[in-house]
Amino acid sequence: MKIDPKSIGVGQYQHDVNQHALKRTLDDVVMSCVNAVGVEVNTASEQLLSYVSGLGQQLANNIVAYRNEHGPFSSREDLKEVPRLGTKAFEQAAGFLRIRNGKNPLDTSGVHPESYPIVEAMAKDLGSSVEDLLDDETLRRQIDLPRYVAGDKVGMPTLVDILAELARPGRDPREQYESFSFAQGVETIDDLRPGMRLPGVVTNVTAFGAFVDIGVHQDGLVHVSQLADRFVKDPHRLVKVNQRVMVKVLGVDRERKRISLSMKDKAVQPEGDAE
Repeated sequence: MKIDPKSIGVGQYQHDVNQHALKRTLDDVVMSCVNAVGVEVNTASEQLLSYVSGLGQQLANNIVAYRNEHGPFSSREDLKEVPRLGTKAFEQAAGFLRIRNGKNPLDTSGVHPESYPIVEAMAKDLGSSVEDLLDDETLRRQIDLPRYVAGDKVGMPTLVDILAELARPGRDPREQYESFSFAQGVETIDDLRPGMRLPGVVTNVTAFGAFVDIGVHQDGLVHVSQLADRFVKDPHRLVKVNQRVMVKVLGVDRERKRISLSMKDKAVQPEGDAE
């Protein structure tokens, strides 16, 4: 968040395109990701908060300054006390800001404050509390969603989203990260020997095969004829970028820095079929 997306390096020709258009597009992507995941307002930095829809750098700075002076926010409503954070900014940003252990249990979810009355009505109709709805799946199954449709203001898609948030408040939509490590002791091309079986990650797929990173700062090539024990017409149907695979070293040309790999042996087949 502290680095301009353009400075990370996003492509070989990034300096050949319109820089304003590039920055706008990259910022939109970062903002989309930030809003999809949500931001813990009591721990987020100014840089992270600045990407929340409706805020920007100045309001982000104001939020952090207010937090430092008055302590952690106890509810989303407290955000209205932040200098220059008006009604419109609050409406845009509130749903993306999370407050754990706040006064209102819905503040840790993606439910927007303007929809709180709907959830409260659901709880009241079931003779329960909002906390009960969050904790009891049996209660949530009893909710009659069509009952809460309100013309153009509240549609079924909104109600479905609210119900999903009630089921998993504060959930992280990102996939679980699985750690990966290359073979120990294999760090350069000089460490490679024919016959070695090594873990790797597919970095590119072409019509003639797939390139695999095996941790030696030089990708190896699995020729299409070495992808499987059967005939492979289209490598894209068997492997995909970022797929983890096991490969066997066939040959190493250190002078030209070329590495030939194989996945034909059943013991080194890819973990999953892209098909």
